Amino acid sequence: MELSNTGMQQNRNLARPISDTGWSMLVRMIEYKAEEAGRTVVKIDRWFPSTKRCCECGYVTESKPLSVRSWDCPRCEASHDRDINAAENIRTAGLAGASQKANDSGGHSKTRDAFRIERSGANAHGPVNE
Repeated sequence: MELSNTGMQQNRNLARPISDTGWSMLVRMIEYKAEEAGRTVVKIDRWFPSTKRCCECGYVTESKPLSVRSWDCPRCEASHDRDINAAENIRTAGLAGASQKANDSGGHSKTRDAFRIERSGANAHGPVNE
């Protein structure tokens, strides 16, 4: 017999645990594959303002509804596509987190509070630039 995930997710008591189980399984698979490949997994804080932060100058704007797909930075006047800007900010935070952990510098960066580092195995290496 197959379980109905859709039906169980409609139950308010079961919805979150079922959704969390799926997400945690994905994270475990990514961490396993990273360890296998000798890579580092960097987790970005869920409240990191990736869509609101200008990837050019770092200015953080006010919250915008999801219908706003592009915006101009009031500080540096750069035009941003919301998704591309978020991807750039996440990449920057991830690379900063990986290099900070790899160097064990304990130094400060503008994204220092935006991420949490978790190593996948003792011999994990930082990300590879393409």
